[in-house]
Amino acid sequence: MKILSTILILSFSIMIQAQEKIQLIYVGDPMCSWCYGIAPELAKVMDHYGDKIEVELVLGGLRPYNKESILSLKDFLTHHWEDVSKASGQEFNYEILNRGDISYDTEPPSRATVVVREMDASKEITFFKKCQTAFYLNNKNMHLAESYHDILNELDLDISTFEKHFNSDEMKSRVKADFIKAGEMGVRGFPTLLVKKGDQYIQIANGFAKTERIIQSIDTI
Repeated sequence: MKILSTILILSFSIMIQAQEKIQLIYVGDPMCSWCYGIAPELAKVMDHYGDKIEVELVLGGLRPYNKESILSLKDFLTHHWEDVSKASGQEFNYEILNRGDISYDTEPPSRATVVVREMDASKEITFFKKCQTAFYLNNKNMHLAESYHDILNELDLDISTFEKHFNSDEMKSRVKADFIKAGEMGVRGFPTLLVKKGDQYIQIANGFAKTERIIQSIDTI
């Protein structure tokens, strides 16, 4: 009986371990060019692990509340975008860099992502990625609620509900909480990838990283 009990306990322990999922925390910003660059790599990581991985998105706040126009940062951004394109193969549309009427404030698309998190958390990461494409490839003004309408339709999310919450004080507070959380986790650059192991957050990437390196780091942990 004692041997049988021991076998049952061991079997139960193995079953629990098999059910444990990898907890990957992705700290990024929808208007971070290197976050856009790493998107295909992360997609392959998620495909590799399938249902064995859970990804938590934390909005880091690249340049929240920034007042500088995109045009004033044209040279700086062009240089970075070219580097990202070369490293990742991601396509950029540089026309938006001529817009002097849009500030490089990354809070609105971060807030939009938090709104979608509240509406349907399962669609948050897909929405985040589509926001990147809307900005970098389609050159949408991500400060405007209507810039998200096509994405919301694609994801079958209610536009009126989104617009109701997009400019609300509650969502402005919630996205700010994400920014604070990223700081408390010690994150200083984006994208940052961490694996949660017990009560620890172990950083596996700070900046752009290829799929193979990310998988190797996760497997090592």
